[in-house]
Amino acid sequence: MTDLFQLAAYEAARRIRNGELSAYALMRACLERIEAVDPQIQAWAFLDPEHALAMAAEADARQRDGAACGPLHGVPVAIKDIIDTEDMPTQCGSPIFAARQPLEDAACVAALRAAGAVIIGKSVTTELASLTPGKTRNPRDLERTPGGSSSGSAAAVASGMVPLALGTQTAGSVIRPASFCGIFGFKPTLGFISRTGVLMQSHTLDTVGVYGRSLQDIALIAECLSGWDGRDEVSYRRAQQNLLAPLEQDFAQPPRLAFWRTPAWPLAEPATHDAFAELVEELGEHCRTIELPAACDALPTHQGIIQSAENAAWYGDIYDRYSDSLSPAMRERLAKGMQEGARSYLEALTARARLYRHMAEVFERFDAVICPAAPGPAPKGLETTGNPIFNALWTYLGVPAVTLPLMEIDGMPVGVQLVGPRRDEAHLLRTANWLVKHLSA
Repeated sequence: MTDLFQLAAYEAARRIRNGELSAYALMRACLERIEAVDPQIQAWAFLDPEHALAMAAEADARQRDGAACGPLHGVPVAIKDIIDTEDMPTQCGSPIFAARQPLEDAACVAALRAAGAVIIGKSVTTELASLTPGKTRNPRDLERTPGGSSSGSAAAVASGMVPLALGTQTAGSVIRPASFCGIFGFKPTLGFISRTGVLMQSHTLDTVGVYGRSLQDIALIAECLSGWDGRDEVSYRRAQQNLLAPLEQDFAQPPRLAFWRTPAWPLAEPATHDAFAELVEELGEHCRTIELPAACDALPTHQGIIQSAENAAWYGDIYDRYSDSLSPAMRERLAKGMQEGARSYLEALTARARLYRHMAEVFERFDAVICPAAPGPAPKGLETTGNPIFNALWTYLGVPAVTLPLMEIDGMPVGVQLVGPRRDEAHLLRTANWLVKHLSA
């Protein structure tokens, strides 16, 4: 029983479905793990153990009564504290929203509950999902950042407090914390998961993502969250994707990977350069180093302009009314965004389609692009959450990305990031599964 907190979500769901495990026992194991390790890690913004246990007991009662069980029945999930929950406060990492209680669940939380998941609590976010760190520490080294802005979600999964968690990404807020904490993180195509009920800071960039302990976990929860929502302007209609089944299918021919250093390469640490040189060499004929047109060098800059301008627009009322309650760094960030010119903003928006065509040509020849998930291991100190430079360009392009905990440098994890074409999550995760198996063979 004491090891139940280590179960991956996919295995936990299977055991609960087969009657080998109760949701209550799993929740109790997670809460005991939280009690043991969270005083040091501080991953939670809100946690009510009695409520969590009561919800788990209800899940067990429904199963005993013969009610249909969804694919996540009885599995605990942590929710980033910018995502609305009708039974728990959503405080957005800011005193401005202290004790704020939403009246209804965000669409993604409602989808999780419909799939049978049990919401265990709200995980720490940076201030307004931006750059000012929260209280969470990296489980692998308490003196290092866990990354941000989905700090608590990544740390909670990495430390065994919960098998699954939701995060969001506007630049690198899902992929970077996964890299720093040594877990699987997945940011799907823009619009794959509804953002209704999620704090908005950039309507053309914000993306809901997920954390898990395996690719099966990632596929399981992402499949449950996928769906069209007419209330979200970037949501798109499509048939329900099956993300789990492709993981079990072998490739007739091994996938082809393109290693692109990206415009962020000069900012990577020397040890990261060396590690990826070794990785490319190990992959041999399965990986080819590519170059892209010089115009692609502007990808991170375009993302930064859009995020800055849209952030200032969405948070403008907060800035005007509650400036004294914002951190100095947040005030400075919003003031800078208000100075972004219309020309530079529109140029950044309109360049996206043109620059994506260069990537689409790559994806016609390769199954995925491989690159670092971060410049290196999690930085020491808790004053920043690290540089999102290796993620921001992919968020700007709206493509799916997954980070795999396949590397360590000086004893700390560094994620291997795989990126695929828009709306092809299943193939990207299948390719990622091949890579994990290939490197483990």
